[in-house]
Amino acid sequence: MSIRLFVTGGTFDKEYNELNGQLFFKDTHIHEILKLGRSRLDINIRTLMLIDSLEMTDNDRAIIAESCMSCEENRIVITHGTDTMTQTAAFLAQKEINKTIIITGAMIPYKFGSSDGLFNLGGALAFAQTLEPGVYIAMNGRYFNWDNCRKDKQNGIFEENLGRL
Repeated sequence: MSIRLFVTGGTFDKEYNELNGQLFFKDTHIHEILKLGRSRLDINIRTLMLIDSLEMTDNDRAIIAESCMSCEENRIVITHGTDTMTQTAAFLAQKEINKTIIITGAMIPYKFGSSDGLFNLGGALAFAQTLEPGVYIAMNGRYFNWDNCRKDKQNGIFEENLGRL
């Protein structure tokens, strides 16, 4: 079973400039993370973009959707910024792509050494292998259906959208 991993940026891949204190993108850390985690999965990695999700547009989401539709794999993981991953999940769900798509991210950059990204990526890869086709968000050791998830910015976690009927 082969998994496609699309990189879009987000906190996951941010670097820290020690001189000015700003976060920036240089390259993805996915290869390093998978090596560190001793992954033995068949994963095809493609970087689509390296942007902060607050800067993501519907044109960017269309690139993600087209990439999901046109890739050979039926199991897909997307690394994404946490601020708008629910918007991207909704966008992908509307496309009715008959594949298992898991969106994940990190609250703390990998390069900080205390990132939740490693755990979230591991969970996303496991969920990609086991869940039925659909669009999901994987964070904090849990998966959520695309339409029943929200980011709790006060506590820095993802949870079910309790206001859902």
